[in-house]
Amino acid sequence: MTRPRSSVNRSEALHLQVARNIRNDIEAGVLRDGQRLPSTRELAQEWGVSTPVINDAMGILAKEGLIESKPRAGRVVRVPEQVHVRPRSATPHVVFVGGYAGSGKTELGRIISRETGWALLDKDTLTRPVVEAALESAGYSPYDRESDHYLATIRPREYEALINSMTENLQCGNGSVVTAPFIREFADSAWVSRVQATASDFGATTTFVWLYCDAETMHTYVRHRGAARDAAKIADWSGYLAGIDLDLRPPVPHVVVDNSASSSPLQEQARELIEQVRASEAE
Repeated sequence: MTRPRSSVNRSEALHLQVARNIRNDIEAGVLRDGQRLPSTRELAQEWGVSTPVINDAMGILAKEGLIESKPRAGRVVRVPEQVHVRPRSATPHVVFVGGYAGSGKTELGRIISRETGWALLDKDTLTRPVVEAALESAGYSPYDRESDHYLATIRPREYEALINSMTENLQCGNGSVVTAPFIREFADSAWVSRVQATASDFGATTTFVWLYCDAETMHTYVRHRGAARDAAKIADWSGYLAGIDLDLRPPVPHVVVDNSASSSPLQEQARELIEQVRASEAE
């Protein structure tokens, strides 16, 4: 059974949007080698487009070698390299991926993790169930991320848990990819210095990544994932955009990855980033 998704954004060719999102899911390991895709009709309902749009998107992915059609099985994902085990780097490395909601942080983190074997530490995955329970027990909505209670009491503990997980992986000699908004943290030089010092204590190096995404593409991502915590943003998208700065860049040395619809594929940028990291380690 497929999950319902909001219709894709009309500013980009529809078949390109569908192909790009499915490609990202494949590269991030959400869709696995050999996994059967829903039927054309089911995909059309899922994305809110016509069946010819789905067929065009599937044609793109088939030419890229990411899917194939099998008799009586329909379309299946074809990426056998997913099962390869990546060797562990001699020097642990930590990549911090920050950006606004819906910019694609988790997708980028998954791609980097799959390419390198570094642990993926995603804030929502690690903390969301506990955060939601804590908010409910305090009489707040489990999806609240704006109240003073959340910002002053719960949010700092989320990031503390995230860094503790990073540190524990470093103690085991493992690099990691740490994904969270990091809006405040990247702007706090003291916080940046602390995490760099922690990594250095274990012989690890760090890279800070800011994931940029234009407003229209971000809207597509937010609607696509259908998370309850995004309901307020979707209900007043213009108001949400008015409260953020898409031109924001962290005032620390960082790499910008552009996940807008007009940019190069996310997986290509991820691999370029990994090459940069490995080149810097070899110097």
